[in-house]
Amino acid sequence: MNLRHGRLRLALVVTAVLLLAGGSLGYVLHARQRDRPARPAEASASFGLAEPGLYFRDTATGRVARHTAPDGPRVPEGPSCDRFHAAGEHALCLRKLPGVPARTDALVLDRRLREIRRVTVPGIPNRARVSASGQLLSWTTFTTGDSYNTAAFSTRTSILDLRTGYLVKSMEQIPLTLDGARHHASDVNYWGVSFADDDNRFYATVSTGGRTHLVEGDLGSWSAKALRENVECPSLSPDGTRVAFKKKVSDDPGAPWRLYVLDLATLREHPLAEPDSVDDQPAWLDGTTVGYGQGGDVRSVPADGTGPPRVLVRGGSSPAYVSGPPAR
Repeated sequence: MNLRHGRLRLALVVTAVLLLAGGSLGYVLHARQRDRPARPAEASASFGLAEPGLYFRDTATGRVARHTAPDGPRVPEGPSCDRFHAAGEHALCLRKLPGVPARTDALVLDRRLREIRRVTVPGIPNRARVSASGQLLSWTTFTTGDSYNTAAFSTRTSILDLRTGYLVKSMEQIPLTLDGARHHASDVNYWGVSFADDDNRFYATVSTGGRTHLVEGDLGSWSAKALRENVECPSLSPDGTRVAFKKKVSDDPGAPWRLYVLDLATLREHPLAEPDSVDDQPAWLDGTTVGYGQGGDVRSVPADGTGPPRVLVRGGSSPAYVSGPPAR
């Protein structure tokens, strides 16, 4: 009798241990699954760049959205991106990766917004640009700091040529001419690239010695020269004659910049009618209108300096106007 009770007690103890162990294992597996970062949302099968309209990052969802009419609905069915731009045959999506140190995935997408190439770089997503043909792409990340309005920041800007597959990991490799002489300095930073239609010439910002400059670059000759001081985040107009940019007009950390347009032939500039400080790389929506992110919304303003700004999209950023399939 005692032996039978002893065996029964042992069986009950073993069963309890197994149940506890199984529950603990299940909890651990559940916790690991719970703590694992969710896979970023991809574009829906029906969403792409075929339909003309304003494409932008929807703040509420973090996904790329399309807006086709002033009073029409937004369609946030694109991929999840922190920065986005599109033109021609391709789009560029920047995603911040979890963890420390900060890293970013630069995703090259086709016109159906499917990933065709991925480059992982250090830093926080900041600027993204695609050339009119879609064959050249550039992105900028903050590798130190997270704002241009401080001396303690550093950037890394890359250029990818899809025609050859060649990747310029850092634009700091490009020989720079400043004030008519070859410039060598350890504090050179590039950001905010904008490409010309020839897929060779480009414009960008370079910072060195506490000053910022607009530079004109040539990929074929592998060179860049400074054209004018105090020009940041340039965006070349569709006709290649003007550059929209942000200009530092104040030392007030809350409102240091205003939007301007520069005529490249005369190097004369004029302010745009946006009264607020704008920390963004503007985007030409057409030959006469400049779009940009400000105050959590996408706005636009006439490029000639007349007319008030207007809100195109509430809760959006990274605007890019896509006119339709590129000419072949």
